[in-house]
Amino acid sequence: MEKLSPGQSAPSFTLPDGDGVPVSLSQFKGKWLVLYFYPRDNTSGCTIEAIDFTLSIADFRQLNAEIAGISPDSCSSHKKFAVTHELGHKLLSDPDRSVIQKYGVWQEKKLYGKKSMGVVRSTFLISPEGKIAHAWYGVKVKGHADQVLFKLRELASGK
Repeated sequence: MEKLSPGQSAPSFTLPDGDGVPVSLSQFKGKWLVLYFYPRDNTSGCTIEAIDFTLSIADFRQLNAEIAGISPDSCSSHKKFAVTHELGHKLLSDPDRSVIQKYGVWQEKKLYGKKSMGVVRSTFLISPEGKIAHAWYGVKVKGHADQVLFKLRELASGK
């Protein structure tokens, strides 16, 4: 799968959130969208990432941006994850990995020398016009929310 590049149209999607309510890319038209893909609810790295985005949500919203996370977990798993950690953004369920594959983040991974397929932690900054503004693949959790916010400030100010 090819990586998405700035300027490309963001692949459209409609996925259910933790309450089973469908959420579509088109609902974010006119706003920036931080769309992050993560492997699994309630794992250490994924929990830190989700909390970090929640802690910065006011800063993102000041810049007309919303945040959504996508993983293959079920709606009920997302609901429990969001409630347990008081997350302030939507988590979308993609159990058949159709959107995960459209964004090119379902890849071969190596863990302890063993190869398997899985979600490569990645984030896409999508412009108000629905274009990929920036893409991060193979994200390291520490400081990532700040990195995305910095890039959004830069792009939103037109610099």
